[in-house]
Amino acid sequence: MKLIRYSIVIILLLNFNTSFAQQDNLQTKITKNLRCLICQGQSVYDSDSEFANSLKFLINQKIDDGLNENQIYDYLKDKFGEWILYDPNFSKNTYFLWLLPILIFIIGGAIILKLFILKKN
Repeated sequence: MKLIRYSIVIILLLNFNTSFAQQDNLQTKITKNLRCLICQGQSVYDSDSEFANSLKFLINQKIDDGLNENQIYDYLKDKFGEWILYDPNFSKNTYFLWLLPILIFIIGGAIILKLFILKKN
């Protein structure tokens, strides 16, 4: 009888530990993709500001409430705006952000080609 009780306790502890680790991994993943609005150069994960700590607590609450990663991102975007995300979605508001590196590369390549062509002539 004691063996059964110990087995049940061990199974429950392992299950709790696994679910806690999954929650911690999700919280870490989300906070690494969020910009701290106070520090502005750090992610929420790296920051130790009051704002970052309260956001970590809020994310843990949302995970406990059963929200998934995308639902948490949507909630935070509604509350703080798209700027809070390090990796914003591709939308009509972020076309310029996503296309700017490509445009710079094309324009820079055209300038370099023109310089080489002018040097040959």
